[in-house]
Amino acid sequence: MPSEPADVPFGGRTPTSHERMAGQPWDASYRDGPAPWDLGGPQPAVRRLAAAGGFTGSVLDAGCGTGENTLLIASLGLPVLGVDVAGTALAIARELAAERGIDAEFAAADALHLERLGRRFDTVLDSGLFHTFDTAERAEYARSLAAVTGPGATLYVLCFSDTGPDPGPHPVRRDELAAAFTPTAGWRIGSIDTERVGTRFHENGAPGWLATMTRVRN
Repeated sequence: MPSEPADVPFGGRTPTSHERMAGQPWDASYRDGPAPWDLGGPQPAVRRLAAAGGFTGSVLDAGCGTGENTLLIASLGLPVLGVDVAGTALAIARELAAERGIDAEFAAADALHLERLGRRFDTVLDSGLFHTFDTAERAEYARSLAAVTGPGATLYVLCFSDTGPDPGPHPVRRDELAAAFTPTAGWRIGSIDTERVGTRFHENGAPGWLATMTRVRN
């Protein structure tokens, strides 16, 4: 499966704070078996959003990994693009789409520079990406998401929280989540609810937040 070249481990982009801390690119997480967050199916919270009609119009799955959430949304008949920096994960996602006969699009993209896609989306899903960024990156990410959405677009962010025992890595406080998505950055928060984030190491999921935001003019 194709991945980032060994001699250019970050694909020519600036590594994120998580990658600097780990000392390796995101792609490494997918090379030797399933990543800790790869459940072999969609996140339960995303299943519920889909069942409730939460995804409409053109959809972006930011940090799609192996594409399970993307494929679920595509199975609803919606046009969806899953993006990630991990080439190995994207290769797996494309194979899964072909095996299941699902029409879904996947592309390599830097979540901090989504404007380079040159596209607009009506709904955006972030399942497990936001919490990997530090404070400065979160502000940049919010602006990046605003660049590919117009007023009225919906954004869902599912991330680890600090609200219970046995949290996932990089737990986020509620106020930290709210601080990134302000009207100045182009977002109005509708709700931030407690949720569980599925991992391969938490039998009933890790403590999490599910935030719903609306794109506003800024």
